[in-house]
Amino acid sequence: MERTGPTVRFSGLLAAATAAVLAAGALVATAPAAGAADVDLARNGGFESGLDGWSCTAASGAAVSTPVHGGTKALKATPAGSDNAKCSQSVTVKPNSSYTLSAWVQGSHVYLGASGTGTTDVSTWTQSSGAWKQLTTTFRTGPSTTSVSVYTHGWYGTPAHYVDDLTLVGPGGDPVVIPAVPGGLKTTAITSSSVALSWNAVSGASGYNVYRGGTKVATATGPSATVTGLTPSTAYSFQVSATNAAGESAKSAAVTATTTAGGGGGDTKLPARALVGYLHSSFANGSGYTRMADVPDSWDVINLAFGEPTSVTSGDIRFSLCPVAECPNVESEAEFKAAIKAKQAAGKKVLISIGGQNGQVQLASTAARDAFVTSVSKIIDTYGLDGLDIDFEGHSLSLNTGDTDFRSPTSPVIVNLISAVKSLKAKYGSDFVLTMAPETFFVQLGYQFYGSGPWGGQDPRAGAYLPVIHALRDDLTLLHVQDYNSGPIMGLDNQYHTMGGADFHIAMTDMLLAGFPVAGNTSRVFPGLRPDQVAIGLPASTQAGNGHTTPAEVNKALNCLIKKTDCGSYQTHGTWSDLRGLMTWSINWDRFNNWEFSRNFDAYFGN
Repeated sequence: MERTGPTVRFSGLLAAATAAVLAAGALVATAPAAGAADVDLARNGGFESGLDGWSCTAASGAAVSTPVHGGTKALKATPAGSDNAKCSQSVTVKPNSSYTLSAWVQGSHVYLGASGTGTTDVSTWTQSSGAWKQLTTTFRTGPSTTSVSVYTHGWYGTPAHYVDDLTLVGPGGDPVVIPAVPGGLKTTAITSSSVALSWNAVSGASGYNVYRGGTKVATATGPSATVTGLTPSTAYSFQVSATNAAGESAKSAAVTATTTAGGGGGDTKLPARALVGYLHSSFANGSGYTRMADVPDSWDVINLAFGEPTSVTSGDIRFSLCPVAECPNVESEAEFKAAIKAKQAAGKKVLISIGGQNGQVQLASTAARDAFVTSVSKIIDTYGLDGLDIDFEGHSLSLNTGDTDFRSPTSPVIVNLISAVKSLKAKYGSDFVLTMAPETFFVQLGYQFYGSGPWGGQDPRAGAYLPVIHALRDDLTLLHVQDYNSGPIMGLDNQYHTMGGADFHIAMTDMLLAGFPVAGNTSRVFPGLRPDQVAIGLPASTQAGNGHTTPAEVNKALNCLIKKTDCGSYQTHGTWSDLRGLMTWSINWDRFNNWEFSRNFDAYFGN
């Protein structure tokens, strides 16, 4: 959350990814001759039928009539933001066979490649713009490979490029048959609200269905999934089937699992639908100062913005009311405390929010960790607060090189934060309210990138909240990711989603509830949270931050997530009827905007 203008943090990843360009494969001039039994397996490789058979990210791809290399059409693809304009196609192939992939391209930094080969995935690229050039690469499939993905893409910040006459030459794949029943189903992680499962991959399967008590509850593209929304201390039975274009296998043998008892994260007496807002208590900005007593009853959780450290690495957090010189209408401290008690008597929760745009907090040492616990406890006790909101932004959280598994973090700033929050939870007990407000960069971006990556060079902050959320999930009351001031983010549909409309909130929230493999690693799946632990974070007005969403679009997002209606092109992985509610930056900006945000919340939920 910010006091001034928005900041978008995608430059680090893009700059790091540039190094990958320099290491990519070189241009090959001509294709090897095809064998007598070889055929061209690519569908609509000349794009004469538009994008039929192709899947392109966002709205980056289109068939155009000029320029073309052959025929009457070619693909035009335009990178935008963090979207590299990737277009791909799944092709049925034979195991243990050689293939030649070729295409004509025009433009700078145009890539051609194949993934899922079962051996070594390949790619090649051209750096030069100008005339049409042919890209060619070869690969051999693995012993159980029956399909591969062929693709083209450009590079970030480059102009549109063109692709035509793409071919994949080699032995034709066998007819698709219904896959075998998956074996080896087992549990890999169990929490109070989720069960993570894995099983043996099935040759020829394009996906899997997961069943709970005979009812399909999840789908997966790889041999693992996490079932969420479960009840603590409850036994469940799970099965899995394999699917492809020919149909679905029979269900596997069942495995049973009993969820854990839970750590009190949901035992905070919030209403079924909660409205969360930040109150500018320590500073003023263009929205004006709002006294605690003047906060309307619509707000169920009020986060005091902000507690900030004496220095970035001290861990010593301080909070005070806005100075009179900056906020002429500020109440006295006694009035402020009395207003907090009145809110609590009415069933509201008042928390101290630590961080914000200007409050960088790095608990890099145990001394800083201990100072954090002591100073935050003092603020909570002084004002009689109900808990803590973690709004660490900027460079507060990052992952050290080699810290690659969110389930067992080693970076001190991560480990010490988790330890500090657990200490506070233990001190104040089960009624302690814990909320978090990370940016999409630190959470959903983890689906693609995590830390500095397996080879280094990525932004080490990517996905850095995931180990904190995971370690504290049984203590967590609410996670409300900031769905604003964000670049495009890839959803579980492997498409990029951009802020400002219902689609972004649907895709980003569904990721939190369904869970996802971190950095694409299906052996490291971030389990989804309970729906009652999740609220959607939005700006209250156009002045509050980039990505303002109109009330009509907010309602569409709620309809899709709660009722599975008005979903548009994105299909959610469940009907999340227990979604807790909405969060906004901020109460002050909502007042500035004639309470549009909170009035819409009340109208939608009938408050």
